Amino acid sequence: MIATSLPRRTASRLLHRASLALTLLAPAPLLAAESVAVTSPRVTATLLSSRDAVAPGERFQVALTQKLAPGWHSYWQNPGDSGEATRIEWTLPEGVNAGAIQWPAPKAIRVEPLVNFGFEDNVVLPVEISIPANAKPGETLTLSAKATWLVCEKICIPEEGAFTLDLPVAPAGTVDTAAQARIDEARAALPKPAGFTGKLTAKGEDKLALTLPSLPAGASNVHFFPVLDTLIEHAAGQPVENGVLTLTRSTAFKVGTPTTEGVLTFEEGGSKRALALSAEVEPALLQAVAAPAQAPARVTLPPPTEDLTLLLALAFAFAGGLILNLMPCVLPVLFIKALGFAQVAQASRSEVRQQGLLFLAGVLATFFVLASAVIALGAGWGFQLQSPPLVILLAVLMTLIGFNLIGAFEIGGRLQGVGDGLASRSGPVGAVMTGALAVVVATPCTAPFMGAAMGYALTQPPAAALSIFMALALGFATPVVALSFAPGLLRLLPKPGRWMIVLKQAFAFPMFATAIWLIWVATMQAGADGALAALVAILIAGFALWLIGVTRDSGRGLRAVAAAAAILLVGAASAFVIENATPSSQPTAQADADAPGVWSPARVAELQAQGKPVFVNFTAAWCITCLANDRVALSRQEVKDAFAKLGVAYLKADWTNRNAEIAATLAEYGRAGVPLYLFYPGTKGAQAEVLPQLLTPETVMSAAQRATGKEVKTATAR
Repeated sequence: MIATSLPRRTASRLLHRASLALTLLAPAPLLAAESVAVTSPRVTATLLSSRDAVAPGERFQVALTQKLAPGWHSYWQNPGDSGEATRIEWTLPEGVNAGAIQWPAPKAIRVEPLVNFGFEDNVVLPVEISIPANAKPGETLTLSAKATWLVCEKICIPEEGAFTLDLPVAPAGTVDTAAQARIDEARAALPKPAGFTGKLTAKGEDKLALTLPSLPAGASNVHFFPVLDTLIEHAAGQPVENGVLTLTRSTAFKVGTPTTEGVLTFEEGGSKRALALSAEVEPALLQAVAAPAQAPARVTLPPPTEDLTLLLALAFAFAGGLILNLMPCVLPVLFIKALGFAQVAQASRSEVRQQGLLFLAGVLATFFVLASAVIALGAGWGFQLQSPPLVILLAVLMTLIGFNLIGAFEIGGRLQGVGDGLASRSGPVGAVMTGALAVVVATPCTAPFMGAAMGYALTQPPAAALSIFMALALGFATPVVALSFAPGLLRLLPKPGRWMIVLKQAFAFPMFATAIWLIWVATMQAGADGALAALVAILIAGFALWLIGVTRDSGRGLRAVAAAAAILLVGAASAFVIENATPSSQPTAQADADAPGVWSPARVAELQAQGKPVFVNFTAAWCITCLANDRVALSRQEVKDAFAKLGVAYLKADWTNRNAEIAATLAEYGRAGVPLYLFYPGTKGAQAEVLPQLLTPETVMSAAQRATGKEVKTATAR
């Protein structure tokens, strides 16, 4: 008996240890209570659930959590003088509902001379989820959320993340103790109902009095955070005396309801408290909004979008498309198309016409895609160039086309229509792709009439908006199509010969220049890492094409290996670009004493209140028209002298990277993109004059004189 039991005990121990080892080696399952983290150098964000499993009819809490890097902050529902509140868009199973964000009490974060309302360090934003009573145990409910937030230090960077939680339905819900405790702690710190109602009354011309009838006598560091962003000057002090808080009325003051909401924070007995406060608004304040003071009329050139009809907008769009062909970003591609016509002009008139129609098809298709994105996303013209990876992709494409034009490589097989055909052949694929490329490289430019037409388009139903963009496309394609149907003009071209090879090679250099400019744009967006990512991408793309070309005449096995290696290299380069091409956290240095200040609506209001006229330049590094205006007009010495003599404050609104506040202002003035130039008189609350999209020194100086009511004489720049 003893002899047989020992081996059994030994075997049992061994089996138990083996099972334990396998358990330890097996990968741990992901907790249902928390999504995969979305990380950046500034924020680590997750979606946290208080339940590992949910029951039919149950209500429970989830929370968007953000761990912010030191020195960075995100924003409350009223961001203060600048910023953008965090938003969550839910995609939920049928019957599942998500409530609104339950906002913690914010902090006043001073970024001189402004004050933002937001959060630092660790942020937990709870949301209540309700499960339908007919949910069936055994099924899994997938909660999907897309969150967007703005995170700021000295600069602001928009970020976003997609989060997913898979929650099984069970007869009884399963609480995740750790997650529940974390969310409960956040909810316990939410502002409590005040238990009393405040009263908001006028106090002099520019002050407001907020009466707090039950404010504790020993309360200190009292601060009111209004939900309404047009109520008070956020950066102004808030002195309190005998339960009355004195606030500074906003220069854009507007309150349209008899009550207003906010959060009241204070310290009592060494503890911080936050109350959710509702205040009754004095009727006189509502009446003051209903009858505002007369403001100067807004002058717009070209006419404002509110004066446009659909027919006029279509005409503006067609004219803008025609003029867009003259912009420097488009001309090199059109020259290449003309060269393609010259190759076939002497051979077949029908083929030339076919080329023109295929070019038109490429233009229309690409415009349709861009217009659909602009309409669906509410984005602006050139919005895709706010993505550093796409800017780098265009830089790679321009570089490869340039090397192809000078004959550095040839692409065989099916790729020929996209590579060599795109640049110099006249095949069908090449014609369509040339049209698409012309549209892509045109997006950094804005022509006269375009701004008003596209601004009008964004205020119309989708069908009307799309028709305006298609009119722009037709105007853009008309010169090339007209040339293809003009046999008399084509017969003037010399017969094909060596001159075509020389001209084709010469066209490579505008492509290289465009690539250099795009790399500079990537550097402006993502710093030195953006430039490195662009150069690495160009190197890898060139090597991959060379690898395919050098093995073109080899055996099938070697060609397959080369193709696989090229795909792996391109994939690695793409990952490197995506990893490194993120907006830079380093502010751009402004060594020039004449460098413009940073725009914000609050800054404009502050300068106007001081009696200073304000010029605002809405621009972007990828906007060729903006850069041309800067060189031709805004950087000229006579303009700088005029600004100095008239006391004009110059502010710049940089839309190189996505900025919701700038996009909203562009939309307010009926524009779908940059450039936009505004000249505000030095009168508090006065509205701006809109300058033309193409500037001259005389245009800018005349606007400065109108804004100040003064004349100025400056020395002509040498």
